[in-house]
Amino acid sequence: MYALLKAVHLAAIVTSGTLFQVRAAWMASGSPRRHARWVRILPHVVDTVLLASGLGLATLLAQVPFVHAWLTAKLLALVLYVILGSIALKRGRTRRVRLAAWLAATATFAYIVAVALGKSPWPVG
Repeated sequence: MYALLKAVHLAAIVTSGTLFQVRAAWMASGSPRRHARWVRILPHVVDTVLLASGLGLATLLAQVPFVHAWLTAKLLALVLYVILGSIALKRGRTRRVRLAAWLAATATFAYIVAVALGKSPWPVG
């Protein structure tokens, strides 16, 4: 069960990150593709699978946010990533703000991955 759940979680991470980058690139270029119905729906489905599989893994491994520092850091960074992603894709008032939020969200995503791989809130150093 663990191996399957981990595989689903990893696939959802890659898919979610890729979809975010594609959508942000479409936003930056003004592409009408960003308004397609599937582009508005699929990321929510993938992110739901990502969150559910993450919760399942945390339960199987008995890892608890606010008890295990790395998971707390990952959870707080996830909240920041969602906020920055929202600014990047639709809430940013100017193109410059959206692009800055895109870069910050990408850095936050990389931090989340590094924390997960290193099981430490300080993955570098």
